[in-house]
Amino acid sequence: MDVGQACPPAPTLSLDPDINLNSPNKGLGPAGGADPLTDVPVEGGAMGVSSINTLPPGLTEEEAEEIRSELVKVEEEISTLRQVLLAKEKHSAELKRKLGLSPLNELKQNLTKGWQDVQTSNAYKKTQETLSVAGQKTTAAFSTMGTALSRKLGDMRNSPTFKSFEDKVGNMKLG
Repeated sequence: MDVGQACPPAPTLSLDPDINLNSPNKGLGPAGGADPLTDVPVEGGAMGVSSINTLPPGLTEEEAEEIRSELVKVEEEISTLRQVLLAKEKHSAELKRKLGLSPLNELKQNLTKGWQDVQTSNAYKKTQETLSVAGQKTTAAFSTMGTALSRKLGDMRNSPTFKSFEDKVGNMKLG
Protein backbone atom coordinates (compact mmCIF):
# COMPACT_ATOMS: atom_id res chain seq x y z
CA MET A 1 0.00 0.00 0.00
CA ASP A 2 1.47 3.37 -0.99
CA VAL A 3 1.63 6.24 1.46
CA GLY A 4 -0.81 8.35 -0.56
CA GLN A 5 -3.24 5.47 -1.19
CA ALA A 6 -6.39 5.40 0.95
CA CYS A 7 -7.06 2.40 3.20
CA PRO A 8 -9.88 0.12 2.12
CA PRO A 9 -13.08 0.61 4.15
CA ALA A 10 -13.47 -1.61 7.21
CA PRO A 11 -16.07 -4.36 6.89
CA THR A 12 -19.46 -3.71 8.45
CA LEU A 13 -19.78 -5.79 11.60
CA SER A 14 -22.63 -6.59 13.90
CA LEU A 15 -22.37 -5.09 17.37
CA ASP A 16 -25.01 -7.46 18.69
CA PRO A 17 -23.98 -8.28 22.30
CA ASP A 18 -24.96 -11.92 21.67
CA ILE A 19 -22.55 -12.39 18.76
CA ASN A 20 -20.97 -15.84 18.68
CA LEU A 21 -17.40 -15.46 17.50
CA ASN A 22 -17.08 -19.22 17.00
CA SER A 23 -20.05 -19.31 14.65
CA PRO A 24 -19.47 -19.92 10.92
CA ASN A 25 -21.57 -16.73 10.43
CA LYS A 26 -19.36 -14.52 12.60
CA GLY A 27 -19.30 -10.87 11.69
CA LEU A 28 -22.52 -11.04 9.69
CA GLY A 29 -25.03 -8.32 10.20
CA PRO A 30 -28.71 -9.14 10.69
CA ALA A 31 -29.26 -9.16 6.92
CA GLY A 32 -26.56 -11.77 6.24
CA GLY A 33 -24.07 -11.59 3.42
CA ALA A 34 -20.47 -12.51 2.82
CA ASP A 35 -18.18 -13.09 5.76
CA PRO A 36 -15.91 -10.03 5.93
CA LEU A 37 -13.34 -12.04 7.86
CA THR A 38 -12.74 -14.49 5.01
CA ASP A 39 -13.48 -12.35 1.94
CA VAL A 40 -10.68 -9.85 2.55
CA PRO A 41 -8.61 -8.91 -0.46
CA VAL A 42 -4.91 -9.00 0.33
CA GLU A 43 -3.32 -6.63 -2.11
CA GLY A 44 -0.89 -4.42 -0.25
CA GLY A 45 -0.51 -6.63 2.79
CA ALA A 46 -1.70 -6.05 6.33
CA MET A 47 -1.53 -2.73 8.10
CA GLY A 48 1.96 -2.19 9.41
CA VAL A 49 3.47 -4.73 7.00
CA SER A 50 6.08 -3.28 4.70
CA SER A 51 5.28 -3.35 1.00
CA ILE A 52 8.93 -4.00 0.16
CA ASN A 53 9.26 -7.40 -1.47
CA THR A 54 12.13 -8.66 0.64
CA LEU A 55 11.40 -12.09 2.05
CA PRO A 56 13.02 -13.64 5.08
CA PRO A 57 15.40 -16.47 4.17
CA GLY A 58 13.66 -19.78 3.54
CA LEU A 59 10.22 -18.21 2.90
CA THR A 60 8.64 -18.48 -0.53
CA GLU A 61 6.46 -15.75 -2.04
CA GLU A 62 3.44 -18.04 -1.71
CA GLU A 63 4.13 -18.66 2.00
CA ALA A 64 4.65 -14.94 2.62
CA GLU A 65 1.36 -14.14 0.87
CA GLU A 66 -0.41 -16.76 2.97
CA ILE A 67 1.07 -15.28 6.17
CA ARG A 68 0.07 -11.75 5.09
CA SER A 69 -3.46 -12.97 4.43
CA GLU A 70 -3.64 -14.62 7.83
CA LEU A 71 -2.26 -11.47 9.47
CA VAL A 72 -4.98 -9.36 7.87
CA LYS A 73 -7.63 -11.78 9.13
CA VAL A 74 -6.20 -11.80 12.67
CA GLU A 75 -6.02 -7.99 12.76
CA GLU A 76 -9.62 -7.76 11.60
CA GLU A 77 -10.68 -10.31 14.22
CA ILE A 78 -8.93 -8.18 16.84
CA SER A 79 -10.84 -5.16 15.58
CA THR A 80 -14.10 -7.13 15.72
CA LEU A 81 -13.36 -8.27 19.26
CA ARG A 82 -12.66 -4.69 20.32
CA GLN A 83 -15.99 -3.59 18.85
CA VAL A 84 -17.82 -6.47 20.55
CA LEU A 85 -16.10 -5.69 23.86
CA LEU A 86 -17.08 -2.04 23.57
CA ALA A 87 -20.70 -3.02 22.90
CA LYS A 88 -20.66 -5.41 25.89
CA GLU A 89 -19.17 -2.71 28.15
CA LYS A 90 -21.89 -0.26 27.08
CA HIS A 91 -24.55 -2.91 27.70
CA SER A 92 -23.06 -3.66 31.13
CA ALA A 93 -23.01 0.04 32.04
CA GLU A 94 -26.67 0.37 30.98
CA LEU A 95 -27.68 -2.65 33.10
CA LYS A 96 -25.79 -1.25 36.10
CA ARG A 97 -27.46 2.11 35.61
CA LYS A 98 -30.89 0.40 35.55
CA LEU A 99 -30.01 -1.41 38.79
CA GLY A 100 -28.94 1.88 40.38
CA LEU A 101 -25.31 0.85 40.66
CA SER A 102 -23.18 3.95 40.39
CA PRO A 103 -19.42 3.74 39.91
CA LEU A 104 -18.99 5.00 43.50
CA ASN A 105 -21.29 2.28 44.89
CA GLU A 106 -19.47 -0.30 42.79
CA LEU A 107 -16.13 0.93 44.14
CA LYS A 108 -17.43 0.72 47.72
CA GLN A 109 -18.66 -2.84 47.10
CA ASN A 110 -15.33 -3.82 45.55
CA LEU A 111 -13.40 -2.35 48.48
CA THR A 112 -15.64 -4.07 51.01
CA LYS A 113 -15.31 -7.38 49.24
CA GLY A 114 -11.56 -6.89 48.90
CA TRP A 115 -11.21 -6.18 52.62
CA GLN A 116 -13.28 -9.27 53.44
CA ASP A 117 -11.06 -11.33 51.13
CA VAL A 118 -7.96 -9.98 52.89
CA GLN A 119 -9.40 -10.78 56.32
CA THR A 120 -10.17 -14.36 55.32
CA SER A 121 -6.76 -14.95 53.75
CA ASN A 122 -4.28 -17.22 55.52
CA ALA A 123 -1.57 -14.54 55.46
CA TYR A 124 -3.83 -12.06 57.26
CA LYS A 125 -4.87 -14.65 59.86
CA LYS A 126 -1.25 -15.63 60.54
CA THR A 127 -0.20 -11.98 60.79
CA GLN A 128 -3.09 -11.25 63.13
CA GLU A 129 -2.16 -14.22 65.35
CA THR A 130 1.50 -13.18 65.42
CA LEU A 131 0.66 -9.58 66.31
CA SER A 132 -1.79 -10.73 68.98
CA VAL A 133 0.85 -12.95 70.61
CA ALA A 134 3.43 -10.16 70.32
CA GLY A 135 1.00 -7.73 71.96
CA GLN A 136 0.32 -10.14 74.82
CA LYS A 137 4.05 -10.67 75.37
CA THR A 138 4.71 -6.93 75.23
CA THR A 139 1.95 -6.28 77.78
CA ALA A 140 3.36 -8.95 80.06
CA ALA A 141 6.88 -7.54 79.69
CA PHE A 142 5.75 -3.99 80.53
CA SER A 143 3.75 -5.27 83.49
CA THR A 144 6.77 -7.20 84.79
CA MET A 145 9.03 -4.21 84.17
CA GLY A 146 6.58 -1.89 85.99
CA THR A 147 6.39 -4.22 88.95
CA ALA A 148 10.18 -4.53 89.09
CA LEU A 149 10.62 -0.76 88.81
CA SER A 150 8.10 -0.15 91.60
CA ARG A 151 9.86 -2.64 93.82
CA LYS A 152 13.26 -1.10 93.03
CA LEU A 153 12.00 2.42 93.79
CA GLY A 154 10.50 1.15 97.05
CA ASP A 155 13.79 -0.52 97.95
CA MET A 156 15.68 2.69 97.08
CA ARG A 157 13.37 4.79 99.22
CA ASN A 158 14.01 2.54 102.19
CA SER A 159 17.80 2.54 101.65
CA PRO A 160 20.04 4.44 104.09
CA THR A 161 21.46 6.60 101.25
CA PHE A 162 18.02 7.81 100.19
CA LYS A 163 17.01 8.45 103.82
CA SER A 164 20.15 10.52 104.33
CA PHE A 165 19.45 12.45 101.10
CA GLU A 166 15.81 12.95 102.14
CA ASP A 167 16.88 14.30 105.50
CA LYS A 168 19.29 16.78 103.90
CA VAL A 169 16.65 18.04 101.47
CA GLY A 170 14.15 18.36 104.28
CA ASN A 171 16.58 20.40 106.37
CA MET A 172 17.21 22.76 103.43
CA LYS A 173 13.49 23.61 103.23
CA LEU A 174 13.31 24.44 106.90
CA GLY A 175 16.49 26.48 107.06
